Amino acid sequence: MLKKNVSFALLCLLSSPAFSASEKPNIVFILADDLGYGELGCYGQKKIKTPNIDQLAAEGMKFNYHYSGAPVCGPARCVLLTGKNLAHAEVRDNGEIKTKPKGKEPFYGGQTPLSPEAVTIAEVLKEQGYATGGFGKWGLGATWSTGSPIKQGFDRFYGYNCQRNAHSFYPAYLDSDEQQVIINKHPIPGRARQPKGEVLADSYRAENYAPDLILSEAVKFIAANKDKPFFLYLPFVEPHVAMHPHQEDIDKYPKSWDTKPYRGQQGYLPHPRPRAGYAAMITDLDNHVGTIVTKLKDEGIYDNTLIIFTSDNGATTDKGGVDTQFFNSVNDLRGRKGSAYEGGLRVPMIVRWKGHIEAGTTNDTVSYFPDWFPTLTRIAGADISKSDGINLLPAFSGQPVAKRNEPMFWEFHGYSGIIAIRDGKWKAIRRGIKSKKPKDWELYDIQSDPKEKHDLAKQNPERVQLLEKSWLSSRTVNQKFQLPLADRE
Repeated sequence: MLKKNVSFALLCLLSSPAFSASEKPNIVFILADDLGYGELGCYGQKKIKTPNIDQLAAEGMKFNYHYSGAPVCGPARCVLLTGKNLAHAEVRDNGEIKTKPKGKEPFYGGQTPLSPEAVTIAEVLKEQGYATGGFGKWGLGATWSTGSPIKQGFDRFYGYNCQRNAHSFYPAYLDSDEQQVIINKHPIPGRARQPKGEVLADSYRAENYAPDLILSEAVKFIAANKDKPFFLYLPFVEPHVAMHPHQEDIDKYPKSWDTKPYRGQQGYLPHPRPRAGYAAMITDLDNHVGTIVTKLKDEGIYDNTLIIFTSDNGATTDKGGVDTQFFNSVNDLRGRKGSAYEGGLRVPMIVRWKGHIEAGTTNDTVSYFPDWFPTLTRIAGADISKSDGINLLPAFSGQPVAKRNEPMFWEFHGYSGIIAIRDGKWKAIRRGIKSKKPKDWELYDIQSDPKEKHDLAKQNPERVQLLEKSWLSSRTVNQKFQLPLADRE
């Protein structure tokens, strides 16, 4: 049942559901971690091999202007799962839980939890008869908190509840539902430095590679639920550093790429071949996608499954040995993870659904994470009236989508605070909004200036004022994420 303090009036069964009970498709939502807009072959990548993801694009539709819900991990996942943009979301920045309940012995405490009042996509789909499973990185509340995935609509969860635990691919434990399961007796921490000596990849490996265990549990979920509709949420951890890829994937890339090892001087773990190692992380992600597709085919349900592939935010900054310039990870866009420029927010997005999406197509619809809530709940035969997104189903068939009631908002409380607003071709950004000296507003015409080189704020003060007013009039005050600059308005 949906949470009892959420009125069932919000859950409006449509008089003409998109699909009958027997036609409801399975939904597989794959969320990469820190994958840049240009790091897939189908988005122009020349060096990294991503054949399985590229094949999804060849069989489906590639979106050119899809945006994350936030510049970093936790809030992006909150926006995705609840359909509330960052001006309304419960979680507006990554946040650590510093204390633990008596008797609990976790290695990590988890992040700011979703509240009991939050309604997630999983809850609505479960109400509509879907089996629900999440496998990968959660980041929205510890296992004992109100934000546990099991308390937020998922029948099954396996993976990293805490984002910080996910900095290692050979951690001590993973979370299975609401229990912590030891997987490595000799775990590898997510950070270390090796100033001298030969850097060996095997020095930073342990018994069990967590992404493989997570993938195995996801495959089991498909097998167990093949005879009924299911929602499979796959927030995989690649290519977020630290770099821990399989050696066979590293060996696929030229040794000439790397002339010196990475020694951990910019965080995370040392690696002997950092460029090849990073490419191998994305290849590993691609292999996971291939495994899921193969399992769906083996069970005879591939063509009745909507597959969505995207990333939680833009490419990482050059930490942990990553070299985004070498790979042109954001296709020359401005910014990286943690910024509200295009390189930090615009993400790859592919949808594949035979019979509903024409193969090999592209779409220029401007969309973002809040749109998945109304889209997926509509497919399931339900609709939550209070969502910040629009239904993307018309775009799947090449038709125009409904006009938004208000601009797209990002109110991010990290990195000194950033507000971004997109309305049509215009995008306004203001940085440092939590600092003593907030920056001036910037304004860009994204259609003619996608690389955000020309700030037009001084030439268009009225436009800036209108966008700022739209944000201030729409936003809600969040006591956990206070913003004096706007809360006093």
